[in-house]
Amino acid sequence: MSDSTLEQLKEVFTRAKAEIAKVIIGQDEAVERALIAIFTSSHALIEGVPGVGKTLLVRTIGQVLSCEMNRIQFTPDLMPTDITGTNIYNLQQQSFDLVKGPIFTTFLLADEINRAPAKTQSALLQAMQERLVSIDRDTHKLSPHFTVFATQNPVEYEGTYPLPEAQKDRFMLKITMTEPEREEELQLASRTLGSTSPELVLESGDVKAILAEKHLPQCKRLLQQLTVKEELISYVVDLVRATRDHESVLVGASPRATQGLLLAARATAAMAGRDFVVPDDIKDLAVPVMEHRLVLRPEFEIEGLTPAEVIGDILQQVAIPK
Repeated sequence: MSDSTLEQLKEVFTRAKAEIAKVIIGQDEAVERALIAIFTSSHALIEGVPGVGKTLLVRTIGQVLSCEMNRIQFTPDLMPTDITGTNIYNLQQQSFDLVKGPIFTTFLLADEINRAPAKTQSALLQAMQERLVSIDRDTHKLSPHFTVFATQNPVEYEGTYPLPEAQKDRFMLKITMTEPEREEELQLASRTLGSTSPELVLESGDVKAILAEKHLPQCKRLLQQLTVKEELISYVVDLVRATRDHESVLVGASPRATQGLLLAARATAAMAGRDFVVPDDIKDLAVPVMEHRLVLRPEFEIEGLTPAEVIGDILQQVAIPK
């Protein structure tokens, strides 16, 4: 990969983060991982308490990348057709017309996805895997850059429905958005009292689009040129397979986790201006890529063990390639 090509790719990431920072205060790690999901044609699960900017993050990224964004508020009474759309009979034309649902977009924000039952959640399965939607026996194509950002509250479980394993496995990584540091919250408070509150900045047009949706394929092709050594591919495979053999794990990470970890590590290397992946790229992303995929045995869950701790243990056990 030539230096000029690498610089182009790094500049896209740098400019995107700079524009997003005009609205999102702090949350640098969350911003980077959201961009990773987009540029690797994947999906992300965003977890955080209310008020940390989950919805605002996705809206801002849509504006920065000039991509259409739709939002669905998931509720217990939401039906699959409310997501996909349906055919409505047109009396004048005496034919059925397709009324497309909000899933026909580039970035889809599934807000509080765990508040809808499994029947409704399943409306996203085909779209997330194949970027296709089936409505009344007809199949419709979605944007090749279709990305789902699903949010959920980690502390409120009343009236929620846990995501099925097949659903969670389709999310490449879990983005955790935490409360801001004191200095960041002071900055947010000051901006809120003036004319530079995050929402007003986003609506004012001060956030510039750095590229058009039609340029996304070129960026993704550039990303594919980064080098991943065979030793590191073996390292990722060994990490994922180790989750299936760990004594505390009932269901380990799937082959999708292997793919996701490699793709995410490659995108991280590009952000750092490198044309090759290093072991630290993989270690840094092991938890966000695999954490939501692991199902622990009940006896270990009762003891307070978490998937992140299991992955940390595995990282210490599996030898890093030299």
